[in-house]
Amino acid sequence: MSHSFRVPHTLILLLAMMLVALIATWIVPQGFFETKTLESGRQMVIAGTYQLVEERQYLTPWDLLKAIPRAFAAAQDVIFFVLIVGGVLAIARATGTVDALIGRLLEKHGKHPERLIFMVVFCFALASSSIGTAGEYIPFVIILVALCKAMRLDAMTAVGMIVAGYGIGYGVSAFNPFTVLIAQQIAEIPVYSGIWLRLAIFLPFVLIGFHHVWQYTKRVQADPNNSIMLDVPCPLAGKTAPDYPRLNRRHQLILGSFIITLIVAVTGIATQGWYLYELGAVFIAWGILTAIIGGLSADDSAKQFISGVSDLVTTALLIGVARGIALILDDGQILHSLVYGMSLPLSYVPAEISATGMLMMQTVLNFFIPSGSGQAYVTMPLMAPLGDLVGVSRQVSVLAYQFGDGLSNMIIPTNAVLMGILGMAGVPYGHWFRFCLPLLLKLMAAAALVLILAVMFGYGLDVQPGLIH
Repeated sequence: MSHSFRVPHTLILLLAMMLVALIATWIVPQGFFETKTLESGRQMVIAGTYQLVEERQYLTPWDLLKAIPRAFAAAQDVIFFVLIVGGVLAIARATGTVDALIGRLLEKHGKHPERLIFMVVFCFALASSSIGTAGEYIPFVIILVALCKAMRLDAMTAVGMIVAGYGIGYGVSAFNPFTVLIAQQIAEIPVYSGIWLRLAIFLPFVLIGFHHVWQYTKRVQADPNNSIMLDVPCPLAGKTAPDYPRLNRRHQLILGSFIITLIVAVTGIATQGWYLYELGAVFIAWGILTAIIGGLSADDSAKQFISGVSDLVTTALLIGVARGIALILDDGQILHSLVYGMSLPLSYVPAEISATGMLMMQTVLNFFIPSGSGQAYVTMPLMAPLGDLVGVSRQVSVLAYQFGDGLSNMIIPTNAVLMGILGMAGVPYGHWFRFCLPLLLKLMAAAALVLILAVMFGYGLDVQPGLIH
């Protein structure tokens, strides 16, 4: 990369994207689909109802400025969850538990980082694929960054492990309730049908992610000057003890309570519909328990919590501003226009090309609608009947949506979870983009190949509406 060009600060990038979105609302035709309210309270668009607005409404720079505090309010659940996790982990770190855990992991995997990388990518991909975990990975960021630092690797390796697992898990999800379940219901095909293909491609996609992170890690091991993070100070500089404490009984109790906390969180998500407010409460409870088991005084616990929160204020700011881009597009009434305009060319090409076109369309739209379920409600009512017209089964349309939504989660700056992970690890977005783009291109090529083969071999025709007897 040329030294004459310097990537702006992530905050400047996001503000520039908000400005571009504002200008787009002056140029792109304003229009909307009619929507209907579902039992869940979500709005779903109705295919074939797109119409232009009678009179264009112009947003002003003042509306842009107002969108920033509104975006903070819209993203408050993610912002406060990140701050709570940062504070609670600071309490856990003060007890010596995190350093003791790192020391134990170094003993087991210190000379074989490839084991650790594969284990993290595989486990995170499995969790995202099955129960749709995303923000729950944020507590692991500091631990993995510290572990990589101790193994003389950089923070990019730690983030690569987490985000590759997270993105691939969503992209090839077998039965994620927030994406597959919703998309199949909207497409009116049996829930969890076609699971055999999604299970079959899970490991190959995980191996692509593992290989990309491991190849980078080997280059950094061979020569630390190969690190993309050379010009960025480690967020844990001076915080990691050179001599790791042994895992004692208190540490084991705290780690055991952490595992129980995760089990409670996952159970709540699966059975009670919990999300970030409830998860935040669960982690606060774990923080209090950790302080008691670790023998910290109330004053020390409070100081550690505030210190951990203050370290993540920058991250919270980035998450809030990232949400503003979608707000501007929505206020400017061009979000539905973008969906409609992108869907039109797909009806004029062969089925195989149309399927890969759906993949590209869903990938682009994920930038504007970073919520997986939100994207399903906006795009699937259009993609399913469009697929019927061009010879793409509804099962393939759902698969294209999954790939486009999940894989691009790894790189779009409007994804609040990604910005939270990068912020906690101290990885600037421009540096992450350089690392992640080649991985995304490999995964997208594999996804396009799967879609073409799925169309050729009639994947999903057995459950296609109108063909079921």
